[in-house]
Amino acid sequence: MTQKQNVIVSETKSEVVAQNKPLGGGYISISRKNILKKLEINGGRVNGWIENMRASSPTHPSLSQDQTSWNVHHPSALDMFDQIMESSKGKQIVMFLDYDGTLSPIVEDPDRAFMSNSMRKTVRKLARCFPTAIVTGRCKDKVYNFVRLAELYYAGSHGLDIKGPTRSSKYNKDRKGETLHFQPASQFLPMIDELYQRLVDKTKSVPGAMVENNKFCVSVHFRCVDEKKWSELAHQVKSVLKDYPKLRLTQGRKVLEIRPTIKWDKGKALEFLLESLGLAHCNDVFPVYIGDDQNDEDAFKKLRDRGQGFGILVSKFPKETSAYYSLQEPKEVMDFLQRLVEWKEVSLSAHSRV
Repeated sequence: MTQKQNVIVSETKSEVVAQNKPLGGGYISISRKNILKKLEINGGRVNGWIENMRASSPTHPSLSQDQTSWNVHHPSALDMFDQIMESSKGKQIVMFLDYDGTLSPIVEDPDRAFMSNSMRKTVRKLARCFPTAIVTGRCKDKVYNFVRLAELYYAGSHGLDIKGPTRSSKYNKDRKGETLHFQPASQFLPMIDELYQRLVDKTKSVPGAMVENNKFCVSVHFRCVDEKKWSELAHQVKSVLKDYPKLRLTQGRKVLEIRPTIKWDKGKALEFLLESLGLAHCNDVFPVYIGDDQNDEDAFKKLRDRGQGFGILVSKFPKETSAYYSLQEPKEVMDFLQRLVEWKEVSLSAHSRV
C-alpha cells in the first residue's frame, strides 16, 4: 500500500481509496458555544438562515439592481460563446456540473428530479469530448441513478463522496483498471445517520417538511412548506443541531443542509478532481463549472482564485455570485453543452485535415 497526495493506492486491489484525511486538514474543532455565536453573527440564528435561504431562492432576487445591469456583469454564456472558446484555445477543457437546477429542473419532490433523455444524451456526448464531473449536494449513488452515465466522475454530498468513472475512457486510461474513490469524512457517517433520524422525528409536525439523507450530509427541504411555517421548521432544525458541534449548517434554494465541519466544499472537490486528472498544476487547463445554488459559489470562487476557466450561474434572477457568466435554466445549460460538443467536433475535424 502506497500513499501519495492523500490518496491511498492499494497495490493488490483495483480501487483507489482516499479517506484517511481531507486535503487541507481534518475537521475543524470548535465548541458548541462558538457555533451558536457564529450563527448569531451570520444573521441572528434562525432569522439569518431563513433570509439567506430566501436569497438563494429563484423567486426572491437578492440584489436590488435590475436585470439589465446584472447581465452586464454576468452576461449569457450562450451570447459570449465565441469569446469563451477563444479564451480556451490550446487548453484542456474540464467540465464540472451541478445536478438539481442545472441538469434537471427544481421540483417539489427531490426524489423525482429526473434528467431528460435529451440532457442525458448531451452529457454523454460532452464526456466523450472533455473530462466531465457531476458535483452535487445529493448522495452520490442517488444522483448516479438519475444520470446513469458510467463514464463520468461523481462528487456527491458536496464533494465528500467522490468516485471516478467505472467505464474506461481516454481520460482515465492511465489508472489501469483502478477506480478513484475518495471519502474524507467517513468517520462522520454514524453521526449523520443519527442526526437524520432525529430530524425526521422532530420535523413530523410541519406539513410538507422533507428530510433527505445524502450520506455525508442531511438536507431539510422547505419546497413544500408554507412560508409562514419556515421559521418554525428552522427552529426545529436548530434545536437538534445544537447537540452536534462537529456538524455545520448551510443554506440553499429552499433547503437547509447539515454536513461535517471539515475544510471541504465543492471548490475543494474541484481541485481534487483536477489533481486526479493530473491537471491541477497545468497552465493549459480550462475548468468550467456550471451551478445554480449558493453552495456552488465555493467552486466559482476557487476558479477566480486559480485564474483559470470560469463559473456559470444558472438563474433567472439577479443574485450575488462569483460566476463570470450566466444561463437562465437547464434548457439553456443543455444548449450551451451542445454547442461545446459541436465546437469540439468541428475543431477535431479541422485538425484531422491539417
